[in-house]
Amino acid sequence: MTSRSLSEDKPIGVIGAGNFGSAVANLLAPHRKVLLYARDENLVKRIAEHGENRGHKMHPNIEPLNDMAYVAQECDIIFPIVPSAHFRSMMKKLSVYLHPYHILIHGTKGFDIQLPEKESIQNTPTLSRSQVKTMSEVIMEESVVVRVGCLAGPNLSKELAAGQPAATVIASQFNEVIQIGKRLLRNDRFQVYGNNDLVGVELAGVLKNIIAIAAGALSGMGYGENAKGLLVSRGMVEMVYLGRALGGNTKAFLGVAGVGDLVTTCNSSLSRNFSVGYRLAQGETLDQILKSTDEIAEGINTVLIAKKCAEYYKVRAPITTTLYKVLFEDLTMKQALQYLMRYPLNVDIDFL
Repeated sequence: MTSRSLSEDKPIGVIGAGNFGSAVANLLAPHRKVLLYARDENLVKRIAEHGENRGHKMHPNIEPLNDMAYVAQECDIIFPIVPSAHFRSMMKKLSVYLHPYHILIHGTKGFDIQLPEKESIQNTPTLSRSQVKTMSEVIMEESVVVRVGCLAGPNLSKELAAGQPAATVIASQFNEVIQIGKRLLRNDRFQVYGNNDLVGVELAGVLKNIIAIAAGALSGMGYGENAKGLLVSRGMVEMVYLGRALGGNTKAFLGVAGVGDLVTTCNSSLSRNFSVGYRLAQGETLDQILKSTDEIAEGINTVLIAKKCAEYYKVRAPITTTLYKVLFEDLTMKQALQYLMRYPLNVDIDFL
């Protein structure tokens, strides 16, 4: 069966009970019952008993559970929101229970890498687009689901949980998916836009994490708004170059999921990627930062991947390349800034 009528009474599934998964579940819950899947059975019990998760007060219309098969059976529409490092393995487990009538709208801003069995990403000098997958591509590779979308934009979980005004983009090749996303998520304080460039919106959401790390570093070194303005504007140009090389449309980077998300994460200590850059500039090592948090800053892995893609496609990406040297080699943040300020650029905008 490739399609069936979507019931207005069926619950909506959310896979992943992290900060953003919990926030999305709360946005959905006023409209429908939500089945929130978590891997950890103890977490499921805590949410059920206390009505709270990671500081989020959970809507009473949310039912936490640890049964992926039940979520797929009861829900025609599912929002998978798990870190990119675990996304494919999650999809392999979920796909057993999926049918072509399901609709999946993911909220993960990261890449999935496909390499030969004995190769690692650290030992691979370059990466081509065939080796770099967005989460929508992972969904379609691992399941029979056809109607796929993504959720992307300036969506800091703590602000969403507090009911502060925000907006997002639902991107899909299917207008039906966009309209469903709008209907389920939109409220008086949360605006939802649509975009048919699914890959472009995904790439914008992923690549901005690189610039957010750099913005945190500038803040950690005590630099002001002039420096941040320079970084954000040049970062946007770099995102467009990389995004186009990987198959995105320039327009996707100029909207809410691109410049909107970029400005937000480059100005907020609530951003995990911003915090990584800030702490690096304060003298902590990457290992120290990773050991002290249970949340994943997707930008760290994105820097590694984007640098190798830039070299494969011969794309000029000085911010990404310099951050790579800070994160994975021995360049200091002070040296990185000195290098970037000397980088020879004569043209402001040349991608329009």
